Amino acid sequence: MISFNYEIDFALENEDLYSEWIESVVESEGKTLGEINYIFCNDEYLHQINMQYLNHDTLTDIISFDYTEGDIISGDIFLSIERVKDNAKDFEVPFSEELKRVMAHGVLHYCGYKDKSEADEQLMRAKEEEKIVMFHVKH
Repeated sequence: MISFNYEIDFALENEDLYSEWIESVVESEGKTLGEINYIFCNDEYLHQINMQYLNHDTLTDIISFDYTEGDIISGDIFLSIERVKDNAKDFEVPFSEELKRVMAHGVLHYCGYKDKSEADEQLMRAKEEEKIVMFHVKH
């Protein structure tokens, strides 16, 4: 099950499309969907989580808490819409594409992909691109 929670004045235009897409992302990795909660928030909200739980005094676009057990993918994914908008501008991509990238990024971590080394980051970026395309193909 996928749920969307809004801590700011923002809402996905069609939650069902995003739910179907995320489920297909999970299935495309040979995993089973458990429970994924997306929490859309602002920089301040996410910064507080970063400080409280991770001891990081930095802004970030995403923080994910992984509750995956075996092949059942579950977790809480916090997204700063402010960061996503800024990143979209910096990377010169549409907001909707950057949002999908970050949404997929959290799920890919749950599927076992890392992004700490350069090689891992390259694989993560390729997987993000692959999953973004799935949104367009499916819908």
